[in-house]
Amino acid sequence: MHAPASAPTSDRLNLRVFRAIFPYIRAYRGRAAFAIALLIAAKGATVAVPLVLKRIVDGLDATVENVVLAAPLALLVGYGALRLSGTLFKELQSTVFARVRHGIMRSIATEVVSHLHGLSLRFHLERKTGELARDIGRGTMSVSTLLNYLLFNILPTVVEVLLVSAILFTQYHAGFAAVTVVTVALYAIVTFAITQWRVRFRTEMNQRDSEANSRAIDGLLNYETVKYFGNEAFELKRYEEALQAWEDVAVTSQASLSLLNTLQGLLIAAGLTATMVLAAQGVARGEMSIGDLVAVHAFLLQLFLPLGFLGTIYSMLKNAMIDMERMFVLLQRTPEVHDAPDAAALALREGEVAFEHVSFGYDADRQILHDVSIRIPPGAKVAIVGPSGSGKSTLARLLYRFYDVQSGAVRIDGQDVRTLTQESVHAAIGIVPQDTVLFNDTIGYNLRYARLDATEEEIAEAVRLAQLEAFIERLPKGLDTVVGERGLKLSGGEKQRVAIARAVLKNPRIMIFDEATSSLDSASEQAILDAINRLAGQRTSLVIAHRLSTVVDADRIVVLEHGRVVEQGTHAELLAAQGAYAELWRLQQQDAAA
Repeated sequence: MHAPASAPTSDRLNLRVFRAIFPYIRAYRGRAAFAIALLIAAKGATVAVPLVLKRIVDGLDATVENVVLAAPLALLVGYGALRLSGTLFKELQSTVFARVRHGIMRSIATEVVSHLHGLSLRFHLERKTGELARDIGRGTMSVSTLLNYLLFNILPTVVEVLLVSAILFTQYHAGFAAVTVVTVALYAIVTFAITQWRVRFRTEMNQRDSEANSRAIDGLLNYETVKYFGNEAFELKRYEEALQAWEDVAVTSQASLSLLNTLQGLLIAAGLTATMVLAAQGVARGEMSIGDLVAVHAFLLQLFLPLGFLGTIYSMLKNAMIDMERMFVLLQRTPEVHDAPDAAALALREGEVAFEHVSFGYDADRQILHDVSIRIPPGAKVAIVGPSGSGKSTLARLLYRFYDVQSGAVRIDGQDVRTLTQESVHAAIGIVPQDTVLFNDTIGYNLRYARLDATEEEIAEAVRLAQLEAFIERLPKGLDTVVGERGLKLSGGEKQRVAIARAVLKNPRIMIFDEATSSLDSASEQAILDAINRLAGQRTSLVIAHRLSTVVDADRIVVLEHGRVVEQGTHAELLAAQGAYAELWRLQQQDAAA
């Protein structure tokens, strides 16, 4: 996979992330607006508490001998009601916004997975599954983190700072305002500066974490290979080395966070001390009452305590941005193969397939096919043979439009596949691949995947044609047997039979058999070839084979060498020509005899 984390984290990136999230928030704008109204109500109730507390303290201080009368019951009840209201509005806000937050997470996760399905085969061949899964998981969760902190921490703190500052500016000495402004300004400067410095630690943590996860998943996916070569200790060492690198960066990140928290605590303590000194002096001069001192202290606690968490919250927001960065870089990748704006659905008539002067290479310096022209008439069976690396499977990938040709054209019934929708092309073609990968589900699920609306009778017929009946009858759970990760609980031949049954169930007009019997023993091969011949009987078939004995009955055999067509004809014609095909036949007959 091309390094998705190469883009630097910056304010420009942050703005791009916010712009990307905004359409999702807009879809829930009603709930979001209601949640913000509840937030303002909660903060209004919270800020009113010190004002009521001032009245209560001043009332108690005025007539100590008659405490009950000096502290009106209404004020005490109001004090409790405001406390309760603040909590109630906050919890209501959480409940209302939960649908917004989780709905946006669902929408973004769905879009990312949909986008990945739309990316080209090249991306999926180069990707690291564990790293990709980690990036998507972290990125999706970071969306929740971002929204949670913005609405429940950043916005409430801003509202509270504005309300408290307005009261201090209008009700008390200008010194209070000066101390508050200076403290908040210094706090913001220190927080933002150190947090920006810490960003690189979080970025490296993510890279190390993804690398460790990728190594672990890769080792588990290749469990049998690890066991074959006794490399458990090697895999564990690689994983531990990646974790050790992550641990070192994580410790550095935590140390920098501790430095930030210490400096923030110092600034808040200094600000609180300065304001309390001013308040005490005001009381001593008779300019302020005890209730004013208590109110100022309560206001500043309400202002500075949330501010104390603001640094941590800002750090978490930056971390969330970094976590989302890799996911959004994935979303920015454009598919290598995509439908043209005016792409039409395939108008399938007879199912003729033609490769016209096709040249193609996976990389600029690795040309695979050179001016290849092959025509497969409707209902015909054409075989492609040749040594490994000659480009046989590449032709199948070009027909399926996993890649686009660099010159020439691939046509179905005269229509260039590049002008057609990929969905319509895929619907017309069935494939039995050389390496059959199954879902970690039941045999029945994997069969039905070919056609989701297939009936039980149609599935049973596909099983019969693919010679799967005897195998399924021996299984205690039959079609409900789970095949394991990538189908590893089945043998190679059993997996190929499932692939053939799926192709039967799909019932396409064009069939591709890519080494469809490569994992079968000789006794099973003929039965499967009979099934393939019945399946290919009324269909246009492209058969890719290494064993020539499986294609002797083909209507035409095309021999590829080094990406070029060197011979073509029937089996008998090619043997008579005494060329490349005849030499391959002779060598394989000698191997069979040996």
